[in-house]
Amino acid sequence: MAVNDRLGRPLRDLRISITDRCNFRCVYCMPREVFGPDYQFLRRDELLTYEEIARVARVLVGLGVEKIRITGGEPLVRRDLDQLVRALRGIEGLRDLTLTTNGSLLRAQARRLAEAGLQRVTVSLDSLDDAVFRAMNDAGVGVDTVLDGIAAAREAGLWPIKVNAVVKRGMNDHTVVDLARYFRGTGIIVRFIEFMDVGATNGWRLDHVVTGREIIERIGREFPLESAEANYRGEVAQRWRYVDGAGEIGVITSISQPFCGDCTRLRLSPEGELYTCLFGAKGHDLRAVLRGGASDAELAEFVAGVWRARDDRYSELRTEATAGLPKVEMSHIGG
Repeated sequence: MAVNDRLGRPLRDLRISITDRCNFRCVYCMPREVFGPDYQFLRRDELLTYEEIARVARVLVGLGVEKIRITGGEPLVRRDLDQLVRALRGIEGLRDLTLTTNGSLLRAQARRLAEAGLQRVTVSLDSLDDAVFRAMNDAGVGVDTVLDGIAAAREAGLWPIKVNAVVKRGMNDHTVVDLARYFRGTGIIVRFIEFMDVGATNGWRLDHVVTGREIIERIGREFPLESAEANYRGEVAQRWRYVDGAGEIGVITSISQPFCGDCTRLRLSPEGELYTCLFGAKGHDLRAVLRGGASDAELAEFVAGVWRARDDRYSELRTEATAGLPKVEMSHIGG
């Protein structure tokens, strides 16, 4: 049963955040001054179990979901993740199962995840400059650890690999060409993300944003680029190919060129809240329905009702008026 929202957008993608915890304290996501030793993370009994997540996923595939991305927090900090991957991989009709990670724990887990059925990974790496990267992740983790995690993913057959870099002016924007140069010709696609006003704790300011256009111009001066067509409806990154055939990069332009009109993504938080927008202020309590004895049909009707009522397009409406609205933290529902 396929469902469309009020703007005619189909439900195609499900992003499942399995934990609100992370071993990094990235300044644009989980700044240490907020997410410090006294911060109250979710208790274990508040989290959806892997069995509950798999059940929800199976129901949503029946509503049209074709792609599932496992996120966090940092998903690799939750134990026995391969068990969830195996359960999700067994869902008939699921076309794509992928994971977003900071890469620091990939060396230890990549092969097990691949054997369980994970298809590919996206790894966050904001700079190849070790001092800049350490300043951004604020956890004492160096670039070599993440590069080794990427190598482990490749060795395990988790492919293709994408690398995400959030670009913040005055912090790491001077290193974007280095990232492009390093991965050029490797088959790994780097996607540069405009610094976004997700949540309320990252100190976002418009003058910290380096636009996708500026990023493409900087890289294009050294390595000529040409625009490429999207791979599918709702692809978040604008694709750019190297003219000499050495691969491609992407830019995600939620600030300067919003793409709400093609958004097909639904997000499930660790405690079972459904969010219909990355910038959502309030979720829909699926856990209560799930643990209240609902049948699969009743679960499906609940989710379909949430999606049919959806009219979110925050990035297209972004103004001074929306800036002060409450927003869920990105570390809670993934990117």
